[in-house]
Amino acid sequence: MSAELQSVDLYAGRKVAVLGLGRSGHTAAMALHQGGAEVMAWDDGKRLQNAPYPLVDLNTADLGDVAALVISPGIPWSFPKPNRVAQRALEAGIPLICDVELLVRANPQARFIGITGTNGKSTCTALTAHLLGSAGVPMAMGGNIGVPALALPVLPEGGVYVLELSSYQLELMQTPALDAALLLNISPDHLERHGGLQGYIDAKMRIFDTLLAPQGTAVLGLDDTNTRALVGRLTRLCPISGNRYLDKGFCRQDHALLENGHQVADLTQADSLPGDHNGQNAAGAFALCRALGLPAEQIAPHLASFPGLVHRQERVATCNNLTIINDSKATNAEASLHALRAFPNMFWLLGGLAKEEGIAPLLGDVAGVRQAYTFGQAAAEFTAQLSPIIATRQFDTLEQALPLAVEDALNWAEQHPLEQATLVLSPACASFDQFSSFEARGDAFKALVGQALAAR
Repeated sequence: MSAELQSVDLYAGRKVAVLGLGRSGHTAAMALHQGGAEVMAWDDGKRLQNAPYPLVDLNTADLGDVAALVISPGIPWSFPKPNRVAQRALEAGIPLICDVELLVRANPQARFIGITGTNGKSTCTALTAHLLGSAGVPMAMGGNIGVPALALPVLPEGGVYVLELSSYQLELMQTPALDAALLLNISPDHLERHGGLQGYIDAKMRIFDTLLAPQGTAVLGLDDTNTRALVGRLTRLCPISGNRYLDKGFCRQDHALLENGHQVADLTQADSLPGDHNGQNAAGAFALCRALGLPAEQIAPHLASFPGLVHRQERVATCNNLTIINDSKATNAEASLHALRAFPNMFWLLGGLAKEEGIAPLLGDVAGVRQAYTFGQAAAEFTAQLSPIIATRQFDTLEQALPLAVEDALNWAEQHPLEQATLVLSPACASFDQFSSFEARGDAFKALVGQALAAR
């Protein structure tokens, strides 16, 4: 693995502490070690074998001459309670950074795009990378998506790193290097980690307030109340929308993408970008590419060839007028709301480990649902909320619910041959009650769909 990593020599001959040895932490430790740093690494839950750097308990080690603490973004360091190692570092005046910050500092020859938001940032990041790569721009995609940041290739002069940035990563970055930055939307999420909604908003706003280069472009989604309230705080602003007309910036109108009121792209063939939220994703990706100086005609032809993301409104199968969709990445109500608004005549599978808001924000948007199937830990709660409004069936597991959902959806589609029907897994929940990740849940769904269709 080390041969594929970037070698980060920013701290050659100096001590650097690394806390957390998951993928990003171990990659950072290896990259720093290869660059000549004296790495002190620790993870309370891991004991790596044959690592070339020493494991040192940072809870008790002398941090007096440590130049930086590289902390894995997944480790809470201030809320809901202070992390001992992080607090020791801060008290000693040691900066806290993450692996993405190291990537930025180690590659001054490159250009950088940063993308964040509560929902949709993975799709928008992948779409932006697709448009740039298809247009012939040297690029690499990473951050909170794909491979760890320091496993990305070193890009040539002018190459573009397209980075999905979580609120956790944004809190640990310092360098104003983003040539263009996008904040898609904000809805309540990770509130314990940030000490409340305002702390979460402040973390997201670091993409503009701290990380945007002086002449960089701030791209802001205007499709939710929280982001619209931020307009007055930004300069060099490029607004975007997926559901409203903008005479300045980028927006989707019907099946067209507009720039400053003029059509620049046709979205009729962009099958992987359904719904208003994907209209905003298209507007955002297009705006970022334009901010780097690419002409519209170099970008527009590649929207239709975007394949979409695995587990995010992913088309699994089509049977006549029924389309089956895997939206396992919809781990909260806001994400599932996009599916409810994008797909007609929906047979909806939902459930798992509910977030704080549950599905209350969705109850006004279920008119297009023909049948709901709840499963997992949240099944009883969701059934109680949905059954007075729409037909709902309750199950213990996804495996139990899926065959009946497929049967119901196929029967309805056969009885209504002139209408489009959709069977959608959009859980509005975390997966951890029954699956190790949303990816594992999505993979199980796809396997179960295959089995159910083969049995007919």
